Amino acid sequence: MELTTMNTRTATHTIKGPRGLKLAALVVGTSLLLAGCAGKPPSEQYAVTQSAVNAAVSAGGTEYAAVEMKSAQDKFKQAELAMQDKKYDEARKYAEQAEWDARVAERKAQAAKAQKAVQDARQGVNELREEGLRQAQPTAQ
Repeated sequence: MELTTMNTRTATHTIKGPRGLKLAALVVGTSLLLAGCAGKPPSEQYAVTQSAVNAAVSAGGTEYAAVEMKSAQDKFKQAELAMQDKKYDEARKYAEQAEWDARVAERKAQAAKAQKAVQDARQGVNELREEGLRQAQPTAQ
């Protein structure tokens, strides 16, 4: 059996001139931009989360969705602590989780209120029906 070797060429050309310089500048600029994003406080997310938590409280989340509300408030507090420690990625993560927990609490509270309104309406209809039946029965004299 005969062993043959294969000669292969690899690309060894380099980009020279203005095009290469532009490409290098683009790579460096992109790297700096990405590094800058990692060190930026998540102020917008923080504000959105604070608004979501406030909306959940206003909707009755503490009464109708106590578990979800507590989770949202705890995660929001963790986000605040991470912001103070300048751990912005961690702060963003906690803020996002707190936002979603708060939204769940708000929806759960709204659903519970709607269900209570339906029950109240049914009770009102039943009371009216009973009253109508009483009035329709002839009174004995």
